Amino acid sequence: MTKENRQMHLNLFIQAVGHHEAAWRYSKTNPKDVMEIEYYQGLAQKAEEAKFDSIFLADTLALNNNIKFGPNVNFFEPFTLLSAIAAVTKKIGFIGTVTTTYNEPYHVARKFASLDHISKGRVGWNIVTSANGAEAYNFSRDSHLEHSERYSRAREFLKVTTDLWDSWQDDALTFDRENGVFADDRKIREINHVGETFKVRGPLNIARPVQGYPVLVQAGSSEDGREFAAQHAEAIFTLQDRLGVAQEFYSDVKGRLVKYGRKAEHLVILPGLCPIIGKTEAEAKEKEVELNELTSPEYGLQQLTQFLGLDLSSYPLDGPVPPLPSLEEFNDQKSKFKIILDLVEREDLTIRQLLHRMAPSRGHVIVTGTPEQIADRMEEWFMNKGCDGFNVLPPYLPGGLEEFNQYVVPELQRRGLFRTEYTGSTLRDHLGLPRPVNEFTMLSSK
Repeated sequence: MTKENRQMHLNLFIQAVGHHEAAWRYSKTNPKDVMEIEYYQGLAQKAEEAKFDSIFLADTLALNNNIKFGPNVNFFEPFTLLSAIAAVTKKIGFIGTVTTTYNEPYHVARKFASLDHISKGRVGWNIVTSANGAEAYNFSRDSHLEHSERYSRAREFLKVTTDLWDSWQDDALTFDRENGVFADDRKIREINHVGETFKVRGPLNIARPVQGYPVLVQAGSSEDGREFAAQHAEAIFTLQDRLGVAQEFYSDVKGRLVKYGRKAEHLVILPGLCPIIGKTEAEAKEKEVELNELTSPEYGLQQLTQFLGLDLSSYPLDGPVPPLPSLEEFNDQKSKFKIILDLVEREDLTIRQLLHRMAPSRGHVIVTGTPEQIADRMEEWFMNKGCDGFNVLPPYLPGGLEEFNQYVVPELQRRGLFRTEYTGSTLRDHLGLPRPVNEFTMLSSK
């Protein structure tokens, strides 16, 4: 596909019954759905009908301390849930979050290889470094690893997992019944990795994934995150709330690929987009107000405490946001912290106004309006090098996805911006990504 006729990539980000923090209280949702496998399977099928590239499931390894006020948590661990989704879909890809901070490479490599075979090549790995500091206490640690240290561990972790996937050549399984040879063991090797953090012999005990590697996805916009993405990621879920900021990120990260011998089209950048859809702009804004009025200030304040590292509960809701820590002092989600910091400085918000701005999307861009207005914004970002598509965050589910599919997707298709049919069968096919060459095969042929 040439640059002139390139099309958007769309990923559906599934979170509970919607991304708005009050979605569970909204009359058009059923909060009990969060515990029903059929609900998630149905969402995946709806996204597949609309020809989305993929669905995405976030994950954390600690319970948020604000569970009292809302179910915007991920109860099911991703491998189990995505296996169930793979069984009822045929084309759509799916991406699961797995941390490199509190896992072991062999486990992760084996599970993703299994899931890629189960789905016939439709899986992606969202590589995270555990922004939630509370996870440390569930894994025999007294404190969270420092930001740069987490990325250092992630680089070695990824090296081990890719080496494990490459420990089998693609044709190692022969199934030669006549000669009694099930597998050519000359094409299976130990990796014998010894590094600063990991010591892994290998080989993996499952054949190389269908896609070579699962699609490697990264989420984050910090300096460490940008460099990690430029070196390793094939897709990025990123957080920008304005076109100018998105363009800077897009240009910066794509520009870093050259030093790693990579092409710009081999990295797909997908900022988050929360569409609040109405037949008229007034109707959409009424829907946004209705959702915001259902929010619990206690919940929003606890979320802000997590995002900012500062407890705002003692300050008046209708008073100004107090001075925030500097970016250098913050050790968790730096990209989200910067979005909030810039928003507060730019618009001089009260705490209540900030809570309402964060409620639908936690800092991602919100577009409230008609299908045409939403498509206009998406086209503007896409055509002006702000993105390669979007990570779609419906404010409530399943209705928000159904409205997007019914009204926005056809408008994008009418403009020639989005596919009408799948042209491939793997997630790499959908995203236009090459299949990785097996490094072991390359070395063996020399």
